[in-house]
Amino acid sequence: MDNPKLIPSRNTLGDISVLYVSVMARAIQYEGADHTDLYRQFNLDPERLAAPDARISIPRFMRLGQAAIALTGNRALGLTMGQLTRPVDAGLAGLAAQAAATAGQGLANLIEYALLTSRNSRGHPRLDLTTGQADFYSIRPYNIFNYFVVDSVLAAWTQFLRSATGQPFVLSRVTIEYPSQGLDAVFEEWFGCPVVFGASSNSIYLAPGLAAMACDGAQPAMHRKLTDECAGLLRKLRSGWGVKDSVTEKLAPLLQGGTMTLDRVAAELGVAPWTLQRQLASEGTGFRQLVDDTRRELALDYIRETRLSLAEIAWLLGFSNPAAFQKAYKRWFKVSPGEHRKQLVSRLRADVG
Repeated sequence: MDNPKLIPSRNTLGDISVLYVSVMARAIQYEGADHTDLYRQFNLDPERLAAPDARISIPRFMRLGQAAIALTGNRALGLTMGQLTRPVDAGLAGLAAQAAATAGQGLANLIEYALLTSRNSRGHPRLDLTTGQADFYSIRPYNIFNYFVVDSVLAAWTQFLRSATGQPFVLSRVTIEYPSQGLDAVFEEWFGCPVVFGASSNSIYLAPGLAAMACDGAQPAMHRKLTDECAGLLRKLRSGWGVKDSVTEKLAPLLQGGTMTLDRVAAELGVAPWTLQRQLASEGTGFRQLVDDTRRELALDYIRETRLSLAEIAWLLGFSNPAAFQKAYKRWFKVSPGEHRKQLVSRLRADVG
């Protein structure tokens, strides 16, 4: 279970602001259901939901979303969440985006300052205004627990573009990494363009000329003030990071499939490999030790927070095979990953009960 305090402990897989939990509550209500019992089950009390800086872990948010889908019976609940997302639901970044001069600038603000309201171990979203492509990275492998996360983010970006420009058709196409779930027609009707499943990225592609279109809520003075505040908060957030934190942030996505090396991480951070080694040594660690520590923390989160198979977790952590992962897990926790999962699930049920 997550820390019941207002600001939960950091989860290696990522965390998300309770602002988005409130969006989910509106979506549940929109579907004609009551979220009260569901939120009580997940220990989401009004005090926590009213705290602007409170977050919950991404895995917990995914479990909450799957429970909400079961409650409403709507497998496309993520689209409803996107439809009901307002700029203010993204915090200061959303307000800055709303005041931007153009739709492209507004979407760029949402993406640039996304770290203020969410953090994902797989990477940060990005936007290329020259191509009009905006990408979102979600935890993989995909399953029923995280389909809706992709849906809600891409739909929220789309809804922002619609509300900012007053135009109903703002995209030329959408691509989604997970395979078709038989809702292709629903998605194409909602997005108003072709949607390709089983693609290489989760992306929306802006319609020609859309990025340069003026925002209905443009206000230059407020946009400057709000973006300055967002930039300041982002600097403050990252100023608390040491070199270890910066390396750890890069390691999680690079571990997948064993593609991680010191040279690769150093290049991602824009420093020479020997410089990175020296900086890590000054913080009392080394690259190999940090890789092992990151793997250990991620392994526990995957075992405790997801239903991924051991083979899938082994791949995500960059092990050559499941046996190598299980050997490392026993070294870390003195118990096999399968047995540890049973213990953790049993403990979770006891806490809920």
